[in-house]
Amino acid sequence: MTQIFAHRGYSAAFAENTMSAFLAAEKVGADGLELDVQLTRDGEAVVIHDEKLDRTTSGTGFVKDHTYKEIRSFNANKKSSKKEPIPSLTEVLEWLKTTKLVCNIELKNGIFPYEGMEEKVIGLVQKYGLSDRIIISSFNHYSIVNCFRMAPEIETAPLFLESIYMPWIYSQSIRAKGIHPKHSTLPDHIITATMENGIAVRPYTVNREADMRRLFNINCTAFITDDPANAVRIKRKYEKRP
Repeated sequence: MTQIFAHRGYSAAFAENTMSAFLAAEKVGADGLELDVQLTRDGEAVVIHDEKLDRTTSGTGFVKDHTYKEIRSFNANKKSSKKEPIPSLTEVLEWLKTTKLVCNIELKNGIFPYEGMEEKVIGLVQKYGLSDRIIISSFNHYSIVNCFRMAPEIETAPLFLESIYMPWIYSQSIRAKGIHPKHSTLPDHIITATMENGIAVRPYTVNREADMRRLFNINCTAFITDDPANAVRIKRKYEKRP
């Protein structure tokens, strides 16, 4: 049955990419998480989507221009007085080991190439023994090819904004075991053909009930959603069908 990945955690109800959002996603029954990684000035992998701090945190400027200590001083729960730190990838992986969740780590290296990011992330995944529960994705496909070469045991999946012709052929050519397309760009028959050719399909960001039902109906590998609680509720109705 289609797996449900919580986009930046349970981001419909909690501050995105925070431990609260991740804990809540597990609590409501998500199968996996999707999170984003940037590097601090001193090379620490931290979990935040934007290259700049301004939208989601009390900080300003680029993540890459701040030390890890500075990054930890900002509030990642900008809309609330309740302070939450920006998580380190180490912190998330330590917790992930205590769960059964799968985790999609998106490398945010399309704008800034973050030298050493792949080695840093792979090293942490291996340190915590999570290679079989991690998927590394990026819009920077050169980066995920590098990841495959460094650690072929960790699944990789290119991210796409546009439709791509015969995506399973492309995936096989870069040794990726999955694709993460924008959900509106792939018709049912392309999703099905991709899966039939041994490539997992996990579209993003699926928040409308009609889109979720469409993907459940074709037994899509997984989808990525801001509202895992609603997705789980709909999925349970499908599981009860004879």
